[in-house]
Amino acid sequence: MSQPPPAAGSPRHTAPGATASEATAAVPEPADTTDLRAGPEINPALLAVLGLVGRWSGFGNGLKPGTGEEFRYAQRVSFAHDGRPFLSYESRTWLLNPDGSVLRPAFRENGFLRMGSGQDELELVLATAVGIVEVFTGLAGDSRWELATAGVGFTRSAKQVAGERRLYALSGEQLMYAQELALTEGDYRPHLNASLTRD
Repeated sequence: MSQPPPAAGSPRHTAPGATASEATAAVPEPADTTDLRAGPEINPALLAVLGLVGRWSGFGNGLKPGTGEEFRYAQRVSFAHDGRPFLSYESRTWLLNPDGSVLRPAFRENGFLRMGSGQDELELVLATAVGIVEVFTGLAGDSRWELATAGVGFTRSAKQVAGERRLYALSGEQLMYAQELALTEGDYRPHLNASLTRD
């Protein structure tokens, strides 16, 4: 039985050696959603992180551990799911001028959050635009999630950090977090804190 042609505007990609059916099939659209009322049903394994699902935006304050320099930033964060037992995570930030206007784009990171093997255990893998890759482990609590690095990797040009700790807490429609950064082993210092509102 022949396959119907893809809808107008749907991309067609033909790989070498593709069958006739594959050659006429439209590439699927991602099913990721940040809205629990739409899209696939969330996986039961994610109930401990259900409160994180959504799109968040707001403002935060930062402190560079190496110099003590203070800065203010704007941020957009999303936690999405596609029905499988993990959340996809994306964060974008912008440095702000003293008057609140945007100075320039700043830190970006993407990753995946999933439950660990033990009760309420968390595992988070992050890749950043500055060449740092981090693996976190932690625990899910009552509307709060604590994470600390279990491993850090770098590209050759990346700045070196020894570790990071994060605490996320949900209060109503506000997602707040605090982040500590260690430039040397065990020397954790305040780095970021923000309050984000569900979009």
